[in-house]
Amino acid sequence: MKQSTLFKGIKLGQLELKNRVVMAPMTRSFSENGIPGDNVVEYYARRASVGLIITEGTIVNHPGANGYPRVPHFYGEEALAAWKKVVESVHNKGGKIFPQLWHVGQVRKLGTEPDPTIPAYGPMEVVKDGEIVVRAMGQDDIDDVIQAFSQAAVDAKGIGFDGVEIHGAHGYLIDQFLFSGTNQRDDRYGGTLEKRCLFAKELITAIRERVGAEFPICFRFSQWKIADYKGTLANSPEELKQILDILVEAGVDIFHCSNRRFWEPEFAGSNMNLAGWTKKITGKPCITVGSVGLDQDFLTTFDPKSEDSEVTSLEKLEGPLERGEFDLVAVGRGLISNPDWVEKVEQGRVKELKPYSKEDLKSLY
Repeated sequence: MKQSTLFKGIKLGQLELKNRVVMAPMTRSFSENGIPGDNVVEYYARRASVGLIITEGTIVNHPGANGYPRVPHFYGEEALAAWKKVVESVHNKGGKIFPQLWHVGQVRKLGTEPDPTIPAYGPMEVVKDGEIVVRAMGQDDIDDVIQAFSQAAVDAKGIGFDGVEIHGAHGYLIDQFLFSGTNQRDDRYGGTLEKRCLFAKELITAIRERVGAEFPICFRFSQWKIADYKGTLANSPEELKQILDILVEAGVDIFHCSNRRFWEPEFAGSNMNLAGWTKKITGKPCITVGSVGLDQDFLTTFDPKSEDSEVTSLEKLEGPLERGEFDLVAVGRGLISNPDWVEKVEQGRVKELKPYSKEDLKSLY
C-alpha cells in the first residue's frame, strides 16, 4: 500500500503530518494518581510512526471532570512535566501529538477519584434516593469549566504539543449540552439547537482567544452516546450544518467524527459517513474513525463473551479517502495490539498484524 493516500503526507494549516494515520484516543488507566509514568511515555513513543497521535482522554482542572480510575490529569506541575516527556519522546521519533481534553460530566459517579465526595456535574440535576448525584451547572460552574479547558490548552501549547483535541463526543459533558436528551434547560444554554451549542461555542472561543490563531483545535463529536447508541445530535444534514457552522465560527480547525463503524452511511440517500458529511458541509479537515482494519466494533471490548477482533481489509477505506471525503483515518484498537501498524500495512505485511484481544488492555506496551 505504499502508493495509498493513507501514507502520503498532508499539511493542515501550520500542521504538517507525514501520513494520514491518526492514533485514536483510548482510555488506558495506567496513570497512578493522575501522573503519566515512563511506561506511558514509552507507549506513545512506540506509536510515533503515525502521522498524529491523539492521547487518551486527559481530565481538566475541575472537581467533577474525572469519571474513571487512573486517568491522567492535564493540570498540576507534576502531571504537566510528565506530559512534556511524552511530547519530547514522540517528537524525537518524528511524530506529532495532541492531548485530548476531557470532562465526563454526568457520567461521573460518587466515589470516583480524586475526591470521592464530589458529585457529577451536568446540564440537569439528577436526584437518586434523595441524594443529588448530578449537580445542575450554574453560570459559575460553566465559567469554571471553560476556564479549565482554556488553561489546559494554554498549558498544552506551552509544553510543546502540536495542537489540542476537545472531547465533545459519546455522551460526556460537552455532548450532554449539545444533546436534547440530556439538555432540557430553559436558560440560554438550552432549548433550541442553537442554544444547546452555546456551551461548546463559548468553550472553543475561549481556547482560541488564549492560544492564538495558528494553534490547531480539533473537536471530536459523535451522534451515538455511551448510554444511547441510537441517540443523535442531528437528524438531517441541515441540522448537522447548523451545529458545525457554530463550531467553525468559534474556532475549530479539524473535526474528529466518531462512528462505531466508519463504512456506515450517516443519512439516507447518501453513502457518506459522518466525516464525509462534515467535510462537505464545512470544508474543514476531517478524521474518520470506527473499526478501521477490524471485523468487530469497539463495543466487543466490554462484552466478556466476545472473541478477538480479527484483522480485515482496508478496501472500504480507500475509495472515500481518495475522493477526499475525509482527510485522516484514526486507528484505535489496531494500534493497541500493533504499535507498528503503520509499517506493516504500508509494507504489505498485513498478515503479520495481530488480532485485537481484550487481554491487550491489561498491559501498556
